[in-house]
Amino acid sequence: VSKQVLEQVLRELQPLCTAEQQFIEKFFQLSQDATELQVLEVRVRTMSSPGQCPSPFHWLPFFFFFLRLEEPTTQLLSEIFSCLEPELRGFLEVCSKVHPFSCLQVLVTLNDFIFEMLGSSSTLRSSFLNTVLGNMLFLAKSRFNKCIETLCKEIEEAKMPSKLKDRILPSVSLFEEFVNFSEVVFRTARQRGDLHEAHLRLASSVFSSINSLSSANLKVNTDMVMMENFHHVHCFLCQKKIHCLEGKKREAKQKYSEHMEKYVKYLGQPLEKLNHFFEGVKARVAQGVKEEEVSFQLAYSKQELRKVIEKYPGKEVKGALETLYRKIHKDLSPEENLLPVVWHAMEQEFIRQYQEFEDLIQRCYAGSGIAMDFTMEALLSYFNSITLSN
Repeated sequence: VSKQVLEQVLRELQPLCTAEQQFIEKFFQLSQDATELQVLEVRVRTMSSPGQCPSPFHWLPFFFFFLRLEEPTTQLLSEIFSCLEPELRGFLEVCSKVHPFSCLQVLVTLNDFIFEMLGSSSTLRSSFLNTVLGNMLFLAKSRFNKCIETLCKEIEEAKMPSKLKDRILPSVSLFEEFVNFSEVVFRTARQRGDLHEAHLRLASSVFSSINSLSSANLKVNTDMVMMENFHHVHCFLCQKKIHCLEGKKREAKQKYSEHMEKYVKYLGQPLEKLNHFFEGVKARVAQGVKEEEVSFQLAYSKQELRKVIEKYPGKEVKGALETLYRKIHKDLSPEENLLPVVWHAMEQEFIRQYQEFEDLIQRCYAGSGIAMDFTMEALLSYFNSITLSN
């Protein structure tokens, strides 16, 4: 609505101010330096030519060049239209109260209108209107920057909900809301430099907000929540395809992968006693004990290894994996659909652990005939069976 009203106001102001200025110039015989105006017209047309989209603020000095050329005319018009600028400022105030992001629409509308006006030789002489709109554009730019600054602060300082029923943080949702709205508003805009800068600032604030979870006292696993939120941001940026946020999209994917790895490691020890035993074996080797002498350590003897292995027959391992699957299913939010991805990562982690256990047995307990109670093929069949049954 604000876009339509503002466009209508500008369309009606343009011929009115131009006609009034032409009358004043003719009636009071106010001459202008035609040569200087012609040179300026060429420069403005060059800037408005296809492929040239400079920031609107690059040509604001031209307003004041016009002002010096037509000072008597501008003074008269300022008296005649003395209420124009205050009224426009009032309109911008109303817009900002109607919608928190209305400053985006005002900025785009003013910017595009001035570009169009400066590209037309018939309106180049309306220096008074140019100056007024230039002031409005400065004001709109200021409001836009203020809006982004406030939004960044709101995102960074957002308090964590006491209960994370919805795993996607409010700061992430707010970022999405702004990006969706701004992409609609700037869809046909002549320049997007201000928006690109805003997107980058907001994305950085969102990442900071998610990273701050690492120090939050959550009742659920922190890495899981961070994984889901970075995954959500990555999917959103993939969908929007915003060029200036390509770097942030890659960063979100990296962060999502890092926290998934941490979450998997947090979950990945249902064979806790086996893991604990072999961690001790690795520690002894790291301390300088020869691999072939580890089995002579009382706590890591062949007999102790057999006792630990006996605790994990194939049936026990499959049961532990089924329990683990149910836990992951309960932990993850269905909206992000990360269960298959995490479960596959869990499978890869178990395979890695199994191979590491087998390797340590071969190196530190060579010739003992000791082996795990389940094979790699059995382990893969456990995972496959659980996946198919769910």
